[in-house]
Amino acid sequence: MDTISIDLWAANLQNDIASLDSWIDSVAKRTASAAERGARILVLPEFACAQWLSFAPADLPASLHLEWLAGLTPTAITALKGISATYGVAILPGTFPVAGQSTTGSNGFFNRAFFLTPEGEEHVQDKMSLTPLEEQGEGGSTLHGTQINVISWQGLRIAMPICLDTEYTALWSRLGKLDLDLVLIAAKTDMITGYSRVFGCAHARAIELQTVVCVVGAVGAPLTPWETDTGVGGAAVFLPCDITVSEGGVWQTLPPQSAQDGLDIALHAASIPVGAVRAIRRGGAEAELRPASWTADHLLVSDQAAIAA
Repeated sequence: MDTISIDLWAANLQNDIASLDSWIDSVAKRTASAAERGARILVLPEFACAQWLSFAPADLPASLHLEWLAGLTPTAITALKGISATYGVAILPGTFPVAGQSTTGSNGFFNRAFFLTPEGEEHVQDKMSLTPLEEQGEGGSTLHGTQINVISWQGLRIAMPICLDTEYTALWSRLGKLDLDLVLIAAKTDMITGYSRVFGCAHARAIELQTVVCVVGAVGAPLTPWETDTGVGGAAVFLPCDITVSEGGVWQTLPPQSAQDGLDIALHAASIPVGAVRAIRRGGAEAELRPASWTADHLLVSDQAAIAA
């Protein structure tokens, strides 16, 4: 595959949903629209399922939010598999809490992304880098993912790190050795600063790995008055800065979307040149370099300030 079109839905989590069936129907409509535009993949933000809290029991305590969401997840995933098959569009429906145990036996929930294909395949990725709020949140403890999964689909090598994972260089130095064609990042950031970190790092990773990086972030947060909701979302497709594909490394982008804007937009990124980017990565770069293949292991550090102290 030399080009691919992808829809990145910056879902507005402020919008109330009446039921799980209503949410599934909304994804079906977006998938149908994506198919009509020629998109092969639809991507939703991290914890898009948090929108379900708008129909949660009124007396559900915050300490049980993750458990309640996790209980609905299998039903949702089964329905989304059918939608993917119906429209011929692969779906990354954001992330969901999935009950599990850490390597030390602690109980909690993985923040898990799913990649569902029209052929019936189900691929997953657990978030590896967690915020303090995730690790110790009142909704339940989130567990660290311990494995990087590479997906092979339609001739593409795909990875799907999640939100904060984008910011950690040690992870991407590992990803840089995997010859990835496409990186899909589902994100959810609470402020414009978080948005800037995730999207800025995603842009840098496209240059570092010489690959295509798609990122989509949720707009707003559920159960939060829109007047005080600082959650900012958006969507973008980043490429290497190379004369053959993009001078600035931005294929397509939405500006930051705030809850106050009331927007719920899907960015249609058409004809992303994954084949041309692959050629760059495999030796055809105008810049004649591949940053991810370089290490600093051979360098010595001479810290004169430390010696003087």
